[in-house]
Amino acid sequence: MPVVIRMARAGTKKRPFYHIVAADSRAPRDGRFIERLGYFNPLLPKDKPERLKLDMDKVKDWMKKGAQPSDRVMRFLDAAGVAKRDKRNNPEKAVPRKERKAKAEEAAKQAEADKAAATAKAAEAAKAAEAAKAEAAKAAPAAS
Repeated sequence: MPVVIRMARAGTKKRPFYHIVAADSRAPRDGRFIERLGYFNPLLPKDKPERLKLDMDKVKDWMKKGAQPSDRVMRFLDAAGVAKRDKRNNPEKAVPRKERKAKAEEAAKQAEADKAAATAKAAEAAKAAEAAKAEAAKAAPAAS
């Protein structure tokens, strides 16, 4: 019997409230559960301590028994310092749309052109400094 720690929705229409429960993974989301571990009220501000309440001892016991937390519950446990959540990787999400992609390419070309201009300017300044140094070296022996 694979056990998961997940949220079961309670509350009324447009007023969500979630019970955090340990349940059989085959049971319905809001249906049969094994044990209630806490609650989450998303309508409260994030700084209120009543927004989330978890019985950490029960959660740790269930995790020792092999219960897998859902993604959202894993976020709560990571914030509480009980479990470490792996960073997710979705390379498809990072692909920009056409307009942003064209704008990014244009910005990259502009940055490359600016870099080339700066390099040319630095080379020209170095050449001018070298010519001034050579001129000063010619003038120094003639003056002595």
